[in-house]
Amino acid sequence: MFDFDGLTHDVSAAYDKDIVQAGKEAQLIILVTFLVTFAFVRLITHSIRDDRFKHLLRNVQTSGGLHIHHLVPGIILLLVSGYLGIGLSAHVSENFVAVLFGIGAALTLDEFALWLHLEDVYWAKQGRDSIDAVVIMATIIAIGLIGSTFFVDFFRAFWRALGGE
Repeated sequence: MFDFDGLTHDVSAAYDKDIVQAGKEAQLIILVTFLVTFAFVRLITHSIRDDRFKHLLRNVQTSGGLHIHHLVPGIILLLVSGYLGIGLSAHVSENFVAVLFGIGAALTLDEFALWLHLEDVYWAKQGRDSIDAVVIMATIIAIGLIGSTFFVDFFRAFWRALGGE
Protein backbone atom coordinates (compact mmCIF):
# COMPACT_ATOMS: atom_id res chain seq x y z
CA MET A 1 0.00 0.00 0.00
CA PHE A 2 1.25 3.47 -0.90
CA ASP A 3 2.12 5.62 2.15
CA PHE A 4 1.12 9.08 0.94
CA ASP A 5 1.45 10.69 4.39
CA GLY A 6 4.96 9.30 4.82
CA LEU A 7 5.90 10.50 1.34
CA THR A 8 4.67 14.05 1.95
CA HIS A 9 6.49 14.14 5.31
CA ASP A 10 9.76 12.85 3.83
CA VAL A 11 9.63 15.11 0.75
CA SER A 12 8.80 18.10 2.96
CA ALA A 13 11.80 17.28 5.18
CA ALA A 14 14.04 16.88 2.11
CA TYR A 15 12.78 20.21 0.71
CA ASP A 16 13.48 21.95 4.00
CA LYS A 17 16.97 20.43 4.29
CA ASP A 18 18.09 20.53 0.65
CA ILE A 19 16.36 23.72 -0.56
CA VAL A 20 15.38 26.03 2.33
CA GLN A 21 18.28 25.42 4.71
CA ALA A 22 20.71 25.33 1.79
CA GLY A 23 19.53 28.80 0.74
CA LYS A 24 18.28 27.63 -2.68
CA GLU A 25 14.69 28.85 -2.59
CA ALA A 26 15.34 31.74 -4.98
CA GLN A 27 16.90 29.29 -7.44
CA LEU A 28 13.80 27.12 -7.24
CA ILE A 29 11.61 30.16 -7.89
CA ILE A 30 13.75 31.02 -10.94
CA LEU A 31 13.38 27.48 -12.28
CA VAL A 32 9.61 27.32 -11.74
CA THR A 33 8.88 30.78 -13.16
CA PHE A 34 11.23 30.08 -16.07
CA LEU A 35 9.47 26.82 -16.99
CA VAL A 36 5.92 28.12 -16.42
CA THR A 37 6.60 31.28 -18.45
CA PHE A 38 8.18 29.30 -21.29
CA ALA A 39 5.21 26.90 -21.44
CA PHE A 40 2.73 29.81 -21.28
CA VAL A 41 4.53 31.76 -24.02
CA ARG A 42 4.65 28.70 -26.27
CA LEU A 43 0.94 28.14 -25.71
CA ILE A 44 0.21 31.77 -26.60
CA THR A 45 2.44 31.84 -29.70
CA HIS A 46 0.96 28.60 -31.03
CA SER A 47 -2.55 29.91 -30.34
CA ILE A 48 -1.81 33.12 -32.23
CA ARG A 49 -0.35 31.22 -35.15
CA ASP A 50 -3.36 28.86 -35.28
CA ASP A 51 -5.83 31.79 -34.99
CA ARG A 52 -7.24 30.48 -31.72
CA PHE A 53 -8.67 32.99 -29.25
CA LYS A 54 -8.44 35.78 -31.89
CA HIS A 55 -10.45 38.12 -29.70
CA LEU A 56 -7.91 37.77 -26.86
CA LEU A 57 -4.51 37.04 -28.39
CA ARG A 58 -2.55 38.76 -31.14
CA ASN A 59 0.97 39.86 -31.91
CA VAL A 60 2.10 43.14 -30.36
CA GLN A 61 2.83 45.78 -32.99
CA THR A 62 3.51 49.49 -32.92
CA SER A 63 1.28 51.90 -34.81
CA GLY A 64 3.95 51.88 -37.55
CA GLY A 65 3.62 48.10 -37.97
CA LEU A 66 6.81 47.14 -36.12
CA HIS A 67 6.40 43.72 -34.47
CA ILE A 68 7.58 43.71 -30.85
CA HIS A 69 9.10 40.31 -30.12
CA HIS A 70 8.69 38.96 -26.59
CA LEU A 71 12.44 38.94 -26.08
CA VAL A 72 12.17 42.76 -25.72
CA PRO A 73 10.21 42.70 -22.43
CA GLY A 74 12.39 39.71 -21.48
CA ILE A 75 15.55 41.76 -21.83
CA ILE A 76 13.95 44.61 -19.89
CA LEU A 77 13.02 42.22 -17.06
CA LEU A 78 16.55 40.80 -17.02
CA LEU A 79 17.99 44.32 -16.77
CA VAL A 80 15.54 45.34 -14.04
CA SER A 81 16.10 42.14 -12.04
CA GLY A 82 19.87 42.56 -12.36
CA TYR A 83 19.70 46.12 -11.11
CA LEU A 84 17.35 45.24 -8.25
CA GLY A 85 19.39 42.18 -7.29
CA ILE A 86 22.72 44.00 -7.31
CA GLY A 87 21.99 47.67 -6.76
CA LEU A 88 19.08 47.43 -4.34
CA SER A 89 19.51 43.96 -2.85
CA ALA A 90 19.13 45.21 0.72
CA HIS A 91 15.74 46.74 -0.08
CA VAL A 92 14.14 44.21 -2.44
CA SER A 93 12.97 40.66 -1.77
CA GLU A 94 15.30 38.06 -3.27
CA ASN A 95 12.26 35.96 -4.20
CA PHE A 96 10.69 38.90 -6.08
CA VAL A 97 13.90 39.39 -8.05
CA ALA A 98 13.97 35.64 -8.75
CA VAL A 99 10.46 35.82 -10.24
CA LEU A 100 11.40 38.74 -12.50
CA PHE A 101 14.61 36.99 -13.59
CA GLY A 102 12.87 33.67 -14.33
CA ILE A 103 10.20 35.35 -16.44
CA GLY A 104 12.73 37.54 -18.26
CA ALA A 105 15.05 34.62 -18.97
CA ALA A 106 12.21 32.54 -20.41
CA LEU A 107 10.93 35.36 -22.63
CA THR A 108 14.43 36.02 -23.90
CA LEU A 109 15.59 32.43 -24.43
CA ASP A 110 12.32 31.50 -26.15
CA GLU A 111 13.55 33.71 -28.97
CA PHE A 112 17.19 32.65 -28.73
CA ALA A 113 17.12 31.60 -32.40
CA LEU A 114 16.22 35.17 -33.38
CA TRP A 115 19.31 36.62 -31.72
CA LEU A 116 21.48 33.76 -32.93
CA HIS A 117 20.43 34.08 -36.59
CA LEU A 118 19.53 37.80 -36.51
CA GLU A 119 16.25 37.14 -38.27
CA ASP A 120 12.79 35.92 -37.30
CA VAL A 121 13.15 32.14 -37.55
CA TYR A 122 10.71 31.30 -34.72
CA TRP A 123 8.64 29.00 -36.95
CA ALA A 124 11.50 27.88 -39.19
CA LYS A 125 13.74 24.85 -38.63
CA GLN A 126 16.34 27.12 -36.97
CA GLY A 127 13.69 28.06 -34.38
CA ARG A 128 14.47 24.74 -32.74
CA ASP A 129 17.62 26.43 -31.39
CA SER A 130 15.38 28.31 -28.95
CA ILE A 131 13.93 25.08 -27.57
CA ASP A 132 17.44 23.67 -27.18
CA ALA A 133 18.57 26.83 -25.34
CA VAL A 134 15.62 26.58 -22.94
CA VAL A 135 16.26 22.90 -22.23
CA ILE A 136 19.96 23.57 -21.58
CA MET A 137 19.19 26.53 -19.31
CA ALA A 138 16.55 24.63 -17.35
CA THR A 139 18.92 21.70 -16.92
CA ILE A 140 21.72 23.93 -15.66
CA ILE A 141 19.39 25.67 -13.20
CA ALA A 142 17.97 22.35 -12.00
CA ILE A 143 21.39 20.81 -11.48
CA GLY A 144 22.65 23.90 -9.66
CA LEU A 145 19.50 24.19 -7.62
CA ILE A 146 18.82 20.72 -6.54
CA GLY A 147 22.13 18.98 -6.97
CA SER A 148 22.04 15.32 -6.24
CA THR A 149 21.01 15.41 -2.58
CA PHE A 150 17.39 16.44 -3.08
CA PHE A 151 16.91 13.88 -5.86
CA VAL A 152 18.42 11.15 -3.70
CA ASP A 153 16.26 12.14 -0.72
CA PHE A 154 13.15 12.39 -2.92
CA PHE A 155 13.60 8.95 -4.49
CA ARG A 156 14.35 7.40 -1.09
CA ALA A 157 11.08 8.88 0.21
CA PHE A 158 9.20 7.59 -2.83
CA TRP A 159 10.71 4.13 -2.41
CA ARG A 160 9.71 4.08 1.28
CA ALA A 161 6.18 5.16 0.31
CA LEU A 162 5.99 2.18 -2.04
CA GLY A 163 6.90 -0.13 0.87
CA GLY A 164 10.60 -0.51 0.14
CA GLU A 165 13.46 -0.15 2.63
